[in-house]
Amino acid sequence: MTETQHVIALNPYRKGNKGKVFSNSMAVYDKVIASPEIRKMIQQIRGELPIPKVNANDAEAVKKAQDRLKSELPFFCPHYGIFKNNVRRQENAQPESFMFQTIIDVDDREYVDKAIEKARELNCSDSIWNGSLLHLCYSARKKLHIGIRLPVGMTIEETQKAYCEALGVPYDESCITPERMIYLTDKDSEIYRSKMWCAVLSEKEILMRRQAYLDRGLTVDGKGKVNSLQLKVNSNDKNNENNRLSGNDGNTAVSAGSAVQPAQPGDSHGADAPHIGHSGGNQNAGGLGAREKNLIAFDLFTQAAGLGGMEIDTVGSRHSSLLAIMSAGASRVMEEEELMKVVRVKMPSYYQENDCHQLIHDFYAKYADNTKPMSREVMRVNALAEQKASQQVNSLQLKVNRADGNHAVQGSNLKVQSTGEQDYPDPPEMPKKLPKLVELLISRTPEIYKPAVAHAIFPPLATHLWKTMFRYIDNVEHEARLMTLLLAGTGAGKSSVNRPIDFIMEDIRLRDAENLKREKAWKDEMLRKGANKDKRKRPENLIIQEIDADMTNPAFVMRTAEAQEHFLYTSLNELDQFDALKGSGSQQFRIMCLAADPGNKYGQTRVGTMSVTERVTIRFNWNASTTIQKGQRYFSKVLTDGPISRINFCTIPEREIGEDMPVYGTYDESYREALRPYIENLNKVTGLIECKEAFQLALKLKDENAEFARLSQDRTFENLSFRANVIAYLKACVLYVANGCKWEPEIDEFIRWSEQYDLYCKMRFFGDMIAKENFMAEKSSKRGPQNLLQILPDSFTAAQLLAIRLEHGLDAKGTDMMIRQWLHRNYIRRAYQYTGKRDSCDSCDSFEKLKYRHDGMVIES
Repeated sequence: MTETQHVIALNPYRKGNKGKVFSNSMAVYDKVIASPEIRKMIQQIRGELPIPKVNANDAEAVKKAQDRLKSELPFFCPHYGIFKNNVRRQENAQPESFMFQTIIDVDDREYVDKAIEKARELNCSDSIWNGSLLHLCYSARKKLHIGIRLPVGMTIEETQKAYCEALGVPYDESCITPERMIYLTDKDSEIYRSKMWCAVLSEKEILMRRQAYLDRGLTVDGKGKVNSLQLKVNSNDKNNENNRLSGNDGNTAVSAGSAVQPAQPGDSHGADAPHIGHSGGNQNAGGLGAREKNLIAFDLFTQAAGLGGMEIDTVGSRHSSLLAIMSAGASRVMEEEELMKVVRVKMPSYYQENDCHQLIHDFYAKYADNTKPMSREVMRVNALAEQKASQQVNSLQLKVNRADGNHAVQGSNLKVQSTGEQDYPDPPEMPKKLPKLVELLISRTPEIYKPAVAHAIFPPLATHLWKTMFRYIDNVEHEARLMTLLLAGTGAGKSSVNRPIDFIMEDIRLRDAENLKREKAWKDEMLRKGANKDKRKRPENLIIQEIDADMTNPAFVMRTAEAQEHFLYTSLNELDQFDALKGSGSQQFRIMCLAADPGNKYGQTRVGTMSVTERVTIRFNWNASTTIQKGQRYFSKVLTDGPISRINFCTIPEREIGEDMPVYGTYDESYREALRPYIENLNKVTGLIECKEAFQLALKLKDENAEFARLSQDRTFENLSFRANVIAYLKACVLYVANGCKWEPEIDEFIRWSEQYDLYCKMRFFGDMIAKENFMAEKSSKRGPQNLLQILPDSFTAAQLLAIRLEHGLDAKGTDMMIRQWLHRNYIRRAYQYTGKRDSCDSCDSFEKLKYRHDGMVIES
């Protein structure tokens, strides 16, 4: 029997958006209800603890405070496991994620004890309620929630009415909506939990329950009458992939009617999952998301490694077996995450071990290189896997139940349930009401590009500030050091940010042009004079703020020194244009980090009289754009070194194929004139600026991030949130100064959205990469010499030995020599020779160990 998978649609945050809900494992649910903060809130709601700043003798004030606290509790949705785009709406509930369960709300204290006793009695009765009890829990006000399994064929409404009647409690019609939410309570409030609470049912039971609804003319989740195609899955093939949720491997799980168990913690495997905001949609519970083509390819590479017909998931040999399969080419045709899914299916026992995950990650980190061409054999296996997968897909049949009869449908496009490959959740939606300056700058921008432009405008705006400081909540004075990177697909419209930036930078570019003329005149004069003639010194006050994309490191230092504490600025069409600043090392990453740090020092010392020798404080704001893949590759070596946390990220969502081209407004004189007062305000302010509203907002956002981190227990998110909050604070200060040092109420919501959007992009594009890097950093890479023969299984192939050598940093060339030595020394003997040639080895050759065997035997040769 396979492990039962669980899924729950949950918003785990205090004061969480009631319109947002995320699909997660029960581990997240258990962390939330075990939180001391939730326990304290429940005690305050029930009157067991006082509420700070509330007069305990004022009953009305206490009631109001308790209502407020209850509305701030995290919540979950019991009826569906997945909501499209994580939006809690009735129309967004995914039919394929229907949980076949509901919650009875006993909202009268006098019925609570009786209802608990009766629910247990019904669970053991001979009625349709036998085995139906899934969960008993006190509500926030110490009333009762009863979680039950729906009887086969009965809808939520029918079940609620019938069970309430059997229970002897009033029926509440508000409890039957698909998007219904339930506030979470603490762990102590949980009376009983079945292991099938929020569980993914077996494939067989799901199909049976769906068919019962279809036979009644309902949808597969028991809603409404069917007006269009109704799908009936052909279940003749026991390996049918149409499981209700990703995570079920097709084997029968515990049925809903199984004997109930005491309350127990949920699936612990999700405890180490990435930040729940990042996992967003629905979490892949494992191998079930594996593509058919990759499952086939894995089998073919198993044969290619000489392991065909052998049990590859046995203790003692599975490590080397998986190494051999990856070495044979499996790692070339599928990504690391996809191979993880495949291994979960093909080697389920080994998949449970940390060693398996570590082995795969290490192998990809060390040997994966998609820039190298595939060998002819790997290309052949890949093509064969594609062909076999295509044949299987074409043979799948889904029966479609229409009003006029049943029709067989070919193909895999019609599926009753999710494959688990849901789109990543959409980024936070930009507020409708915006600060006046932001609203102006994006007013000519098409709707789809507005969020990206709303982030991109801040580096050029901040570049106008000179010797202007803002005191952050840690009492450190910051200048408006802002860097923005736009990550989006090819042809997504990354150039949409250019026109607003051009208008913002117009006055600086005019002054730069004059100084560039002065510099050129001086250079021309120097070229005309002989080497021994007196030469005029470099012109003074040569402030040139906008630098070229291909500027070298010495030129960058010189421009910074001459800028007289003004910001330098550049706008790059491609991120890798920063490589011109590399210098003798990866200086561009150091510059990115220092550019965000107050009081930094940077420079170079040279012996030559004509060389640049300066020590400067970097003030460098910039915009850049690149594709998502290029951005991930560019920062892959410095994931935890600082640049990512210091940069403000934004993106542009992918448009539908064939969608109409976005149309821009006209950037005319009226746009320029409307912008002018804001630029003048930025130019004329200097000194330390105190903005109480921005300061208080930063404190509030810091607390919200801390609470999110505590609930999610995600270290990556917490680390990224520190700098993201500084960036958001500086943006708020820039808007405050640009508005004539006047605060606008719209700044609050805009800055909160801006920070959430920044963190969304960082977690989406780099969250997993950073988490893996941190995990690897905790592991020691040092190990002493090992007996490689001892590591190998008692019977092994040459391919397995090669894989072990590669893992230990040895080259492939020495494999044949090692085998000949071991044969000569009577460590091993041949079990099977594929080539038939005594002195050569093929990857399919197999050997038997004579010494250092796992069974302790020593075999005489």
